[in-house]
Amino acid sequence: MKRFKKLWQKIWPEFLFIVLALVFSGWLMGHTFAYHQGIFFVAAKAWSDFASHLPLIRSFSWGQNWPPQFPLFPGPFIHYHFLFYALVGFLEKTGLPFDWALNLPSALSFFGLLLVIYFFAKTIFKSRFVGFLSIVLFLFNGSFSFLEFFKKYPLSLKTPLEIFKNNVFPSFGPYGPETVSAFWNLNIYTNQRHLALSFTLIILAVLLLVKPLLAKQKITYRRTILLGLLLGFIPFLHSAVFAMGIIIFASLLVLLNGHRQRVLILLAMALSLGLPQLFLMQTGGGITNFKFNPGYLIANNLTFSNFIYYWFLNLGLVVLLIPVGLAKASLLAKKVFLSFLSLFIIGNLFQFSPEIAGNHKFFNLFLIIGNMFGAYTIFIIWQRKIWGKVLSLIIVFFLTFSGIIDFFPIKNDSLIAINDAPNNQDILWIKENTPPKAVFLNSSFLYHQASLAGRKIFLGWPYFVWGTGYDAEKQGKIMKDIYENNNKEDICRLLAENKIDYFTAEDTKGDPNLPKIDPDFFQTIFKPAYSNQENNFQIYEVKSNCPFLFKND
Repeated sequence: MKRFKKLWQKIWPEFLFIVLALVFSGWLMGHTFAYHQGIFFVAAKAWSDFASHLPLIRSFSWGQNWPPQFPLFPGPFIHYHFLFYALVGFLEKTGLPFDWALNLPSALSFFGLLLVIYFFAKTIFKSRFVGFLSIVLFLFNGSFSFLEFFKKYPLSLKTPLEIFKNNVFPSFGPYGPETVSAFWNLNIYTNQRHLALSFTLIILAVLLLVKPLLAKQKITYRRTILLGLLLGFIPFLHSAVFAMGIIIFASLLVLLNGHRQRVLILLAMALSLGLPQLFLMQTGGGITNFKFNPGYLIANNLTFSNFIYYWFLNLGLVVLLIPVGLAKASLLAKKVFLSFLSLFIIGNLFQFSPEIAGNHKFFNLFLIIGNMFGAYTIFIIWQRKIWGKVLSLIIVFFLTFSGIIDFFPIKNDSLIAINDAPNNQDILWIKENTPPKAVFLNSSFLYHQASLAGRKIFLGWPYFVWGTGYDAEKQGKIMKDIYENNNKEDICRLLAENKIDYFTAEDTKGDPNLPKIDPDFFQTIFKPAYSNQENNFQIYEVKSNCPFLFKND
C-alpha cells in the first residue's frame, strides 16, 4: 500500500494530464462536428473544409473508390493524402455512426499529439514543468493577434466579457487584411483532421531515435528499421508532413555524427516506401507547384525588416526565448532543434503547393518544438526566486493571451445543419439507384447530393480542385460547354467523352461561379431518371438518354 501511495504521488500529475487531454480532445472534435438522425452538424468555421472531406469519406463508405481518386475530380490517381479519410470511411462502412467514425480517430490523433509533445519535452529537458508548459504554449498560441482584438474592442472593464462572447478570430491573414495569419489557433486541427496524427508520428519518430542517445546508448538496427517503416507509412496520410520528416531526418543525418549509418538506413527505408506513394499521387497530369519563392506570405513585399516584423508578430515573444533555451540546452537538444529549424528555413524559401499558404504546416511543426525551448527558458527564469516567478507568469500571459482569445471563436462557433439521407431524398435516391463508382456531372459545387452519396462529381469547388493540384480551369470549361449547349448530340458527345454516367440539373440562380443552367430546357430534350419538384432538381442517366453513342454496349 505504501509503495502504491508513493507511486501515485509521483504519477498523479501525469495521470491527471492524460485524463484532461483525452477529455479535451474528445470535446474539441465533438464540438466542431456531429451527426444525428440523418443530419450533419458542421461548425461554421469548418464548413468550407468539410465540403471536401465529407465527399472523400463517403467515396470510401458509400461509393467505390479503389484505387483512390479525388471524388471532386475523378479520373487520375488521387493527388491528396487520403488515408485518414479512407479509415473514417471504412469505419462508417462497418456500421459505426458517422460522427463516431470521424470524431473518434480525430480525437485520438489530437490526444496522441498532446501526449507526444509532453513526453518529448519532458524527455529532452528532463522536466515535467517544461513538458506541461509546452502543452500550454501549444494550445494557446503566442502571436500578437490580441492587438487586432483590441483594435475592435478597446481595453475596458468589459474586456473579459467581450473575450468570452467573441466568435470571430481577431486576425485571419492571408484571408483577411491582418498580418498575423490564421494558422496558429486550434482551428487548423478541427478542420484538417488528418494533421494531428501526422505530426504525432513525426515527433514520436524523432523522440524514439534520440531517446537511446540521451541514455548514452547506441541506436539499434531494430529501432532503425521500425522508425524507417513508421516514416515510410506517412505519405498517404500526409505527403507534406512526410517531406518534412525527410528534411528533419536528413538534418539529423548531418548533425548526429557517430550515428549516421543508422539514420542513413532509416532514411533509405523511408524513401523506398514513401517515394512510390508520392509518385502515385503525382501521376495523371498533376500541376507542378514546387518553386523557389522566398518570403512565405510576404513574398511580394520581402525585405529584411518586413521578414523580422512579420515573424515577430506571428510567433510572438517565444522568438526571444528560444535563443536562451537553446544556449542552456544540452548538445543533443541543440541538434534536435536545428533539425526542426530546417523546416522554418525551407518553408520560407520554397513553395510546395499551388497556394503558398499551404506552407503553414512547416511552421506549425517547427513552432511545436520551438515552444519547448521557450518553455525551458521560462523554467530557468522560474527558478530565480520571487522575481523569477513573477516574470515567468507575465511572460506566460503574453505567450498565451492571443490563444485564449482565439479559443472562444471555436467554443462559441455555431453549427450548420446539412441533411443527409434519408432526410435528403436526392441523396437517398442516388445512393440506392446508381452504381457506387458512378461519375456525376454536377450542377452545383459544395455538398452536392451525389458527392454526399459517395459518388464522384465531375468538378468540385474549383478552389479545392486547384489547391490539390488539378486543372480546375480546363474541367470548368468542359462543364460550361455542356450545360450552356443547346444541341443534344453535342451534349451527349461531351458527356460520353468525359466518362460521365449521370448529370444533374438545377437552377444556378445567377451564381457567377457556375454555368447558366436551365432545368426546363434539359427536361425538354432529355428524360430524367429522377426529378424532385420541390427544388426543381433532376438527375439524368447518360446511357439511356444518349443511346446512339452506346449501340455496341
